[in-house]
Amino acid sequence: MDQKGFQEYRDQKEQTINAMSPGELLLLLYDELVKRLMQAELALGKENYPLFEASVGRSLEIIRYLDDTLDRQYPISSNLAKLYEFFSYELQRVKAGRNKTELERVKKMASELRDTFREAQKNVEAMERSPEQTGAPEAAGAMK
Repeated sequence: MDQKGFQEYRDQKEQTINAMSPGELLLLLYDELVKRLMQAELALGKENYPLFEASVGRSLEIIRYLDDTLDRQYPISSNLAKLYEFFSYELQRVKAGRNKTELERVKKMASELRDTFREAQKNVEAMERSPEQTGAPEAAGAMK
């Protein structure tokens, strides 16, 4: 790919990301986290340790970013921070010991958390589209 084509691709990708809502960006991060954990699991199974370590390392970076961007004014943020700390601790152990069982457990928990946020995002979008039908227009505004 030539430099001009790459720059156009990069600009288009940046525009797409800039147009996303905070909820969509959060889901994108969780999707990437689960993808990297799955990649780590496959690499571990194939004994491709450089890819395994890179995938776990990228997963840790995503978790760190999620933790750094928490809005600490909400009570749920402290619970999420503890969960991210747990994920980080377990993934450090997974990386050091190449522990497939713990990796599967963290991947399952991250997938469930992603699915929970996906469902919450759907609910917010539904409320924003038709707050009069849900009977809670104030809630839609509070969840932005």
